[in-house]
Amino acid sequence: MARTAKKKTVTKASAGTRSAQKSVKQADSAAVYDESKIRTLSSLEHIRLRTGMYIGRLGDGSNQDDGIYILLKEVIDNAVDEFIMGHGSRVEISFDASEVTVRDYGRGIPLGKIVECVSVINTGAKYSDEVFQFSVGLNGVGTKAVNALSRSFRVRAVRDGEYAEALFERGKLKKQTKGKAEKERNGTLIVFTPDTEIFDEYSFNYEFIEQRLWNYAYLNSGLTLVLNAKSIGAPSGRQVFESANGLLDLLSAEVGEEAMYDIGYSRGDRIELSFTHTDNYGETFFSFVNGQYTSDGGTHLSAFREGILKGVNEFYKKQYNGVDVREGIAGAIAVKLAAPIFESQTKNKLGNTEIRGWIVGEVKSAVVDYLHRNKTASKRLLDKIANNERLRKELQAVKKDAKENARKIALKIPNLKDCKNHLQDGPKGEESTIFITEGQSASGSMVSARNVYTQAIFSLRGKPQNVFGRKRADLYRNEELYNMMMALGIENTIEDLRYARVVIATDADHDGFHIRNLLLTFFLNYFEELVLAGHVYILETPLFRVRNRKETRYCYNARERDHALTEIRNPEVTRFKGLGEISPSEFGQFIGEDMRIVPVNLKSIKSIRETLTFYMGKNTPQRRDYIMENLI
Repeated sequence: MARTAKKKTVTKASAGTRSAQKSVKQADSAAVYDESKIRTLSSLEHIRLRTGMYIGRLGDGSNQDDGIYILLKEVIDNAVDEFIMGHGSRVEISFDASEVTVRDYGRGIPLGKIVECVSVINTGAKYSDEVFQFSVGLNGVGTKAVNALSRSFRVRAVRDGEYAEALFERGKLKKQTKGKAEKERNGTLIVFTPDTEIFDEYSFNYEFIEQRLWNYAYLNSGLTLVLNAKSIGAPSGRQVFESANGLLDLLSAEVGEEAMYDIGYSRGDRIELSFTHTDNYGETFFSFVNGQYTSDGGTHLSAFREGILKGVNEFYKKQYNGVDVREGIAGAIAVKLAAPIFESQTKNKLGNTEIRGWIVGEVKSAVVDYLHRNKTASKRLLDKIANNERLRKELQAVKKDAKENARKIALKIPNLKDCKNHLQDGPKGEESTIFITEGQSASGSMVSARNVYTQAIFSLRGKPQNVFGRKRADLYRNEELYNMMMALGIENTIEDLRYARVVIATDADHDGFHIRNLLLTFFLNYFEELVLAGHVYILETPLFRVRNRKETRYCYNARERDHALTEIRNPEVTRFKGLGEISPSEFGQFIGEDMRIVPVNLKSIKSIRETLTFYMGKNTPQRRDYIMENLI
């Protein structure tokens, strides 16, 4: 699970759309602008033309925020809404290649309105508080977007022994039937196949879907979700997702044995929360509104953080620093709102300001009550706060020395070629990216080819230090890592991060992979929140160039190379050993609109220390055996 900030990864589909739009603009510049050019689009035409307004990014399925997962989410959201309103406690999801099936056992769409409910914008029952009090869907848009963006779409509703069914292709009604269904249980069936005209090449990632279904289960105790996803890599053909203890189960699954004390948990009519502390650095939070995972947080998350501090201070009758109280914390909060206000259609961040007061009060009371009832937890938390306070003061002394040494570079950080727009600059900074490269030769081509407004380059002098298991103070004693931290702007808090995307750009050889692992260790050891928030990526660059006098193709793996060899006559093949071998004239396309970057995702925070210990800790017989077994 990862908290993701606003980011845009350009895919083949979106790049193609952009180039097509550019061509249209050039053609229209010479066209006559008169009444004949005015068009009125149907709602479904508008969804297909302006897809991003409805589902955010397109993508190819390699990122958990890609459009194909939003389509799945919108359909499941409707099923979960039925459960929330007390109708149907089971949802079945299955995958057959690219076809997705979702069956719920709720009330079923009213048979006489089945076509309108899945094809006409602003049609639905979610505008009625009597029918849906805490809806998680897109309020009359979601299923219509799924229909419009699907090559084929089938909806079947069953109510009291009768059914209605409709078939669509790319949003257009093809067939409609009604009849008796005496042996079928009430509910709704949706079957859809994402349209390759919109999503180009895509594939579903099982782990992303698994995490989404666990979220639904944790947030809806009593709901059972059944997944049959063998066709997309599930370890078994059928899995069941259900939770008896809600966010307590979520945090237990995420933190595991790393919890310093028993997880605190509270559930009310409109709010549910859980919290504990670990030995990890920073803060880790999971926040939800009406079942929607708000990856960018919002008002409810800031109120949660404030309520924890106030509750701790009230219980211990102290005025602790918020940093000391929250360092190493892991928490989850879910709230139910009748009228949530989100900052985007895909609901990544909550904007309601009026809810802060009651959330702070509820959280404070829950924290005080938990600490009164759990003496062991209150003692361990007090020790944790004292230790955080001591480490912070030690760190301040180290920081002071580091700042004195860095005073001369305050205006110009070594090895940083900065860009003009940064994350704090609003919409202009949403594309801001910093590439971390190995050596001057690699950065040379990138500096010449980059977009100076949105792309910065930081060059390492060689292999950075392995920081696994080291204290944060050691970071300030290492000049190169300190400079990199300064370049990123995260010296004091990750909220000051200067770039939307931090991209590791190393050679595709053994040394490059080692440097990549060392950098990932740096982020996961000191700044795991950046990874959890979806800011860290890995740049993919071509391994081969296949060309003749008429055509040049860049191939990212051996399969693409072999395919190019079959289509290009008398080719010349070049193997790129390092980024420095790619000329600036070539490099521009690899960090431009068609840039391939892979997001670094974590299945759970409890796996971080175990993974780093195995790969980056002291040499062990287990790691030696692993290397021998997997050595090629």
